[in-house]
Amino acid sequence: QVQLVESGGGLVQAGGSLRLSCAAPRAIFSINTMGWYRQAPGKQRELVSAITTGGSRNYADSVKDRFTISRDNAQNTVYLQMNNLKPEDTAVYYCRARRGTFFTSGPDYWGQGTQVTVSS
Repeated sequence: QVQLVESGGGLVQAGGSLRLSCAAPRAIFSINTMGWYRQAPGKQRELVSAITTGGSRNYADSVKDRFTISRDNAQNTVYLQMNNLKPEDTAVYYCRARRGTFFTSGPDYWGQGTQVTVSS
């Protein structure tokens, strides 16, 4: 059963921008840290960015100053604004929801993934 619904992926040239969205049921969104992970071919899934219910944010070093995470509590949606994209950002991006700053407790929810491809 799909709980988190992602959108916004696509193909973009290096230096371009994309905005990913992840919509969740209110019962999930309102009590969980929301975040974005990505997985490139042949690599492990890695945390890109997360935002707690209180608005605290963290970012992977590789995306700091280029990506911005935000959450709209009225729309139960988390966004990832990605600017100055690089070919190494190419991956499937997944939305995640779980309690705790570092997704440490409670039920673990994942989206189905959205492909981001950055051409050089």
